Amino acid sequence: MKFFFKHLFIFCFTFSFAQLPKGFVYVEQLIPDIDIELRYLTSNNFVGVPVDGYKSNRLILSKEATMALKLVQEELQNKNLCLKVYDAYRPQQAVNHFMRWAKKLNDTINKALFYPNVHKKNLFKEEYIASRSGHSRGSTVDLTIVDGNTNEPLDMGSPYDFFGEPSWVNYQDLNMTQKKNRKLLQAVMLKHGFRNYAKEWWHFTLNNEPFPNTYFNFPIE
Repeated sequence: MKFFFKHLFIFCFTFSFAQLPKGFVYVEQLIPDIDIELRYLTSNNFVGVPVDGYKSNRLILSKEATMALKLVQEELQNKNLCLKVYDAYRPQQAVNHFMRWAKKLNDTINKALFYPNVHKKNLFKEEYIASRSGHSRGSTVDLTIVDGNTNEPLDMGSPYDFFGEPSWVNYQDLNMTQKKNRKLLQAVMLKHGFRNYAKEWWHFTLNNEPFPNTYFNFPIE
């Protein structure tokens, strides 16, 4: 009986955390209190359906990016704030799904929510979608900040994954609270070794990322 339970425990642990490629970790193992909402696991995204390669609400990043993110989380917690992550490692098969979707110009189910002022045919041209994503290299993350009292994301002036000028880092038509919140997010991420992307206030990539030329394709499970 002891033999059975021993092996049952090993099986359950293996099932819970699949073997990752060397250099990658499940972020929640090192930052257990991080808030995770992988949007591409759901239909609440610009495609309008769950995206290929997303099989579980588990956050995967390179170990280096995770350790840097841990420092961000610890600093924010001193202010009764917390990180909320919408995407991190993204398999290439998900990017391929985006590309197939982009070519179907009549498939615009979530246009009003995510790209109301951008023609779908221009999503590649305006660099909102690309055939390769830094996310697939394992050290890029999409995130925001959550209020520790309300558990609600801070107002950043535009929703996550909104394609348009309101999401640009230096967009100025914001109220003082929105500007303050964006400034806080940018400052704390850059302080701990990440660089931003000018068209997406939520998007950050680790400086000196460990896999700068490798695009991975293992599923999130």
